[in-house]
Amino acid sequence: MTDTTTIRHPLAVWAPKPERVRVRVQGREHELVRGDDGWWSPREGELTDVAPDAEYGYLLGDDDRLLPDPRSRRQPRGVHEASQRFDPGAHEWQDAAWTGRQLAGGSIYELHIGTFTPAGTLDSAIERLDHLVDLGVTHVEVLPVNAFNGTHNWGYDGVLWYAVQETYGGPAAYQRFVDACHRRGLAVIQDVVYNHLGPSGNYLPQYGPYLAELGGNTWGSSVNLDGPESDEVRRYIIDNALMWLNEYHVDGLRLDAVHALVDHRAQHLLEQLAVEVAVLSAHVGRPLPLIAESDMNDPRLITSREAHGYGLDAQWSDDFHHALHVALTGETTGYYEDFAGLDALAKVLQRGFFHDGTMSTFRERHHGRPIDLLTLPTHRLVTFLQDHDQIGNRATGDRISATLSPARLAIGAVLNLTTPFTPMLFMGEEWGASTPWQFFTSHPEPELGEATAKGRIAEFAKMGWDPAVVPDPQDPETFTRSKLDWDEVGAGPHGALLDLHRRLLDLRRRLPELTDPRFLETRVLVDAAAQWLVLRRGPVTVGVNLGDAETRVAVPGALVLSTAQGVSADGTTLVLPPESAAIVVA
Repeated sequence: MTDTTTIRHPLAVWAPKPERVRVRVQGREHELVRGDDGWWSPREGELTDVAPDAEYGYLLGDDDRLLPDPRSRRQPRGVHEASQRFDPGAHEWQDAAWTGRQLAGGSIYELHIGTFTPAGTLDSAIERLDHLVDLGVTHVEVLPVNAFNGTHNWGYDGVLWYAVQETYGGPAAYQRFVDACHRRGLAVIQDVVYNHLGPSGNYLPQYGPYLAELGGNTWGSSVNLDGPESDEVRRYIIDNALMWLNEYHVDGLRLDAVHALVDHRAQHLLEQLAVEVAVLSAHVGRPLPLIAESDMNDPRLITSREAHGYGLDAQWSDDFHHALHVALTGETTGYYEDFAGLDALAKVLQRGFFHDGTMSTFRERHHGRPIDLLTLPTHRLVTFLQDHDQIGNRATGDRISATLSPARLAIGAVLNLTTPFTPMLFMGEEWGASTPWQFFTSHPEPELGEATAKGRIAEFAKMGWDPAVVPDPQDPETFTRSKLDWDEVGAGPHGALLDLHRRLLDLRRRLPELTDPRFLETRVLVDAAAQWLVLRRGPVTVGVNLGDAETRVAVPGALVLSTAQGVSADGTTLVLPPESAAIVVA
């Protein structure tokens, strides 16, 4: 495996596949020399004064088509064109006093740069950061920003992992964004995709064996993590992760769909990544959490390496989302089927996973394994009522606010922000945004756009959704409709819901019981038939009534928050009218 301390020429490239490699830089071509490790470099004495912003690209074999650098930092004219050098050290950072934020006790706000603001850029996103500070979240999680083909998409079709998408503002704008977050006390988590590459602009296979020869996943060919010459492929991934954390001062990474990382080595890529990130964390003196999106319900991912786990810091909890979604909406189609009844939510609140070895109807097999409640801290599960997938992968991209009453939206906010876990909000959720968040693409190739649209319709068949209502991902209006409308933030019910989120996040900061990471400090009482649930965390009690009749529960303490008129607490009894929630402190 390549020694990470090796200093290579800035125009060196790993390309074990072609027999000849040339670099075209500043309009002139230069033959490169191959080393024993598959890296090609300029001849000694050549290209010693390349401009720091020079455009360049590679020609493989005898083909005269210019290809971008696999480790390109800029693609000023798109992923099919020449790369441009970028010096990350040129930015004058203003965050010298920044020591980061640990994930434990934190709260996350997930956003997509292209739809967070009307302009859809990193610089325009900076203008809205004060809203997040006022809201009270601690971490900003950004959907993928690496370079993709076209002008807009979700970000999961990236093909040049080291470059920041130009339509967002490019790498310099990304540095300004991170710096601005740190000045406001906000940590930045960057969403990265290492399980596949996008369908257009992926030239990596022409350079070397980046993709596995056999097997694939939902999105295409798997990345070669354990086959011949996979050492350098793994290095490509890990160096990319370290780039975000070190050179761009990012505070953590969200790792997309790690269940699609096919790796049979003794040390899984995720464990290797955790080891190297821990080394960097010790050096820079701030926490650098790794958060997995995982479909496996396997606690080994978030178990420490000392306890023979992979050593990741957290993972998303789909089980919590499904249980809460069903409790609030009553929807039980597709993968929601197993989560009917408040008992499912009660189990997740106390045990972390719902499927912990149980039968999964949607998968048609048993799924998951139990969490060790004595040793695993609760904050390692990231929980949410909404996220980009659970909204955008619905047929019309409808938010839960499109169908729920304000009363049930308030109950959802209370349950999400008082869990034992690490809560996450999706942009606009805090005010019940009326705008949808739909699946949008901008493939320049008509045939690819058509195939994407047909694929979306086929995906919805198993969920029982009407394909006729699915918007065309390629229609520019699908993208435009998905942008937040900031004019509605303080209006009517939007303002009331926003105020509730602010109060809940404030309570989360002030009451240590709400961030207590011990599973066994959580108790849940539930009456599925009457539709009420009581969550007890030490002297703090959270009560919710989703039914249509008043509920009285023996709860000691004083009322500190309620979502409806008629809620009362006399020190011994909590009275909850229909569709209400309350927090009581003894």
